[in-house]
Amino acid sequence: MPEVNVEINGRKYRMACEEGQQQHLIGLAERFNSHVEQLKGAVGEIGDNRLTVMAGIAVVDELAEAERRIKALETEVLVLTRAGQEVAAEIEALEASFATRLSDAARLIEGVAETLDDTAPVPQN
Repeated sequence: MPEVNVEINGRKYRMACEEGQQQHLIGLAERFNSHVEQLKGAVGEIGDNRLTVMAGIAVVDELAEAERRIKALETEVLVLTRAGQEVAAEIEALEASFATRLSDAARLIEGVAETLDDTAPVPQN
């Protein structure tokens, strides 16, 4: 199992990860470290453990907000999908109605044409 070295709050940590995940783990550690550094800048030196816990809570808060937004977007997609299905059903019903009316009109025209053919005088030679 591969290992990578990451740095959090000035301390190096050796971590194992799955093959091919080394860069991903390094990126996550860098992202987490940026949270730690931001907090350190905002609250000053408050102790490694407390700072790390605060950064962890901030990250989990961001995750919770992202999950809430995802759920809201999933709900919106579901509403839009249902609306699209309803519109498609209405369009199909209108097309069927139009086809029926067009067929009825064609039959009427054919009937008028037949009547005209039947009542038209036969030309004499």
